Amino acid sequence: MTEESDNRSRRRVLQGIGAAGITGLAGCAGGDGGEGTAAGTETSTEGSESTGTEATTGEAGGQTLNFAQTKSPLDFDPMKANDIPSLQVVEQLFDGLYTYEEGTTLTPQLADGEPEVSKGGTRYVVSLKDGVTFHNGDPITAEDVKYSFLAPAREETENGSEFTMIDSVTTVDETTVQFDLKYPFGPFRHKLAWYPVPKSVREGDKKAFNTSDPVGSGPYEFVEWQEGSYVRMQRYDDYWGEPLPEIESLEFTPITEPTTRITTLRNGENQIIQTVPPKLYSTVEGISEANIAERGGLGYYYLSFNCNEGPTADKKVREAIDYAISMDQAVSNYVEPAGVRMTSPLPQSLIDSWGFPDEEWAQIPHDQDQTKAEQLMEEAGVDKDYDWTIIVPPDDKREQIGITVSNALNSMGFSNASVQRLDWGAFLDKYATGNEDDYNMYTLGWVDEVDPDGYLYYMFHESEAGSTNGCYYENDEVMTQLDQARESPDREERKRLYTDAITTILEDRPHLPAYNLKNSFGVRNEVKGFRPHTISGINPRMAGPLGTVTLDE
Repeated sequence: MTEESDNRSRRRVLQGIGAAGITGLAGCAGGDGGEGTAAGTETSTEGSESTGTEATTGEAGGQTLNFAQTKSPLDFDPMKANDIPSLQVVEQLFDGLYTYEEGTTLTPQLADGEPEVSKGGTRYVVSLKDGVTFHNGDPITAEDVKYSFLAPAREETENGSEFTMIDSVTTVDETTVQFDLKYPFGPFRHKLAWYPVPKSVREGDKKAFNTSDPVGSGPYEFVEWQEGSYVRMQRYDDYWGEPLPEIESLEFTPITEPTTRITTLRNGENQIIQTVPPKLYSTVEGISEANIAERGGLGYYYLSFNCNEGPTADKKVREAIDYAISMDQAVSNYVEPAGVRMTSPLPQSLIDSWGFPDEEWAQIPHDQDQTKAEQLMEEAGVDKDYDWTIIVPPDDKREQIGITVSNALNSMGFSNASVQRLDWGAFLDKYATGNEDDYNMYTLGWVDEVDPDGYLYYMFHESEAGSTNGCYYENDEVMTQLDQARESPDREERKRLYTDAITTILEDRPHLPAYNLKNSFGVRNEVKGFRPHTISGINPRMAGPLGTVTLDE
């Protein structure tokens, strides 16, 4: 999903926002720009068990957890929320039909068990738990669920396209909902990780529901928001679920500058801060009262080629650039320890859970060989006076990947290779035009998808060219495979189709996969039980089957 979304599709391409409470574009909504200069299976969470300073006390008369976000949230209505800071608040206020335990493993939340699937994967029937209510005391009904799945498309919110496969939603009875799909859609189970809202309350005043009076069914209820300053939430003591969080109040504060966030961690102003940039890992590790907690994220950061116009439309040129650089070295220099090298367009947790052949895929990228790079460029007939344009968003890590490429082009005798660092608005206006004058290459990311379709379809399918697909890749066989995989209810068939499609994509090189980032947090020692989740928008999870967050007095 996008970071700085300006329409639904672009939401996925930058860094961190998302579908069904998750995300796509990596860069805007949840990521850092500058990094400052101050002195199926996720990676394990690290944390110290030593005690620290005394926990703060909120207006509710109990403990308050202060959490520093990287940006200010924009929306609290799940029908509209489409960026990581907003989703982090929504996660506290609302429960979904299903939610995620570890990684991308779905578990029932408001639903009373697994969905009943029939009609060749085109019908899903979900029953609700008994006795579950919203914060205003109203029961959660099948009509609320139906309304919540249909409202985004009817209102054309940025989340609307998440449900285009739905043909109809029927209320079988007060607590049973039936979803009928237009076609079998392999990832539909994940769409059920969606937040029901009270129809009557939201319809009464949609603006208030989004900004000043969101009514959910989650463990916390909304207290107050001052845009750009803070969001305050209070534990809902009549919460239907178990366990009830131990922390009574939450205060989320946006602090965009990483060094400033770290200062608030050091002085105890915030007990948890989001995102530790690579250059500042040692700074946080040097704070005796804090530690770094991290978990592998669901991200894919990459170098993309313009396959529509210009020299990079030639596969030989794309392969030459793969030979010209060492992506391993670039990731080591500019991303680690905050991230890890990727050699395919899927994060490791999805590779592991599906059993994809990542060791085979890892052999496809070339080792650096400037002689081979120059040979391929010469065969492609690219003039040494050609003006190369590499555009990057306002992020140091991605800018350094672009600079790595421009330096390699210079070393091959191309004197005009520029890297243009653009603000998000300008970048989003250019990265998917397919116009040679706008870019030959760009660096971007895609995050928080929980199914291979979420990465492959939006990054490479020709139907997404001009929106999330700025490479304009064309391969009829791959397009057919992506179409068949998303419309198949058979996981093994989908795995085979995706394996073949990814292998071809890696060989054709419309992208060069680069790295994945960890969901990293600076955490003071008085915080106990905090475990980062692989899905960015779920953090911080305050209570659940994986543990409960507490503060030492």
